[in-house]
Amino acid sequence: MSQHDLKGKTVLITGGAKNLGGLISRKFAEHGANLVIHYNSTATQADAEDTFNLVQAFGVNAILVQADLTNIQNIEALFVQAKTEFGGIDIAINTVGRVLKKPYLDTTEQEFDDMNDINNKIAYFFIQSAGRHLNEGGKICNIVTSLLAAYTGLYSTYEGLKAPVEHYTRAASKEFGSRGISVTAVAPGPMDTPFFYAQEAPEAVAYHQSASALGGLTKIEDIEPLVRFLVTDGWWITGQTIFANGGYTTR
Repeated sequence: MSQHDLKGKTVLITGGAKNLGGLISRKFAEHGANLVIHYNSTATQADAEDTFNLVQAFGVNAILVQADLTNIQNIEALFVQAKTEFGGIDIAINTVGRVLKKPYLDTTEQEFDDMNDINNKIAYFFIQSAGRHLNEGGKICNIVTSLLAAYTGLYSTYEGLKAPVEHYTRAASKEFGSRGISVTAVAPGPMDTPFFYAQEAPEAVAYHQSASALGGLTKIEDIEPLVRFLVTDGWWITGQTIFANGGYTTR
């Protein structure tokens, strides 16, 4: 067994109810991790409860926590609750994000503020609380987007407000490194989930499907093993953003 095996580790996952977060929850439970599964609101409660039931079937300990993390006090409270429940936290994974596809000239201040809260502010204070509460040798991973390496319009608030997470990743990895904590970000290509299709017209979907060198959209099943590697045996990779997109962008 690897010294970085997941068995018996405590993993906190924001947005852990469905799509990529849900798959991470299920696969980590399958590998023996105890889970703190966060979901945002009643809109995702049914998915969260389904995921919770599935992970419990693997015989691990898990708790389900609803919270609006745009109130950063709720981020800190989530970590405190997890630490109280399990005695410590080993791995923290943030999958929270929102896409807005809209021309620059049509974007409102309220839309900017909402996108900033979800894609930027949550990530910053998630890393802060993780750095405050993780056990020695802990692991932190945030999900960003391959649009950080794209030359495109229409996603200014999404790519622009995910971009700071690269810098937070570098800074936190330097500051937390003396405690053996690695910090990474993963940048998938457009993923084959409702998260993607809600924003895209059929012709845009066809373009994205054809744009990757390996063909097709990114599958959540392609990303989960990478996240799992980075927070286990791949812990020596730190301060990096890993672009996993089938050749959709050049990095």
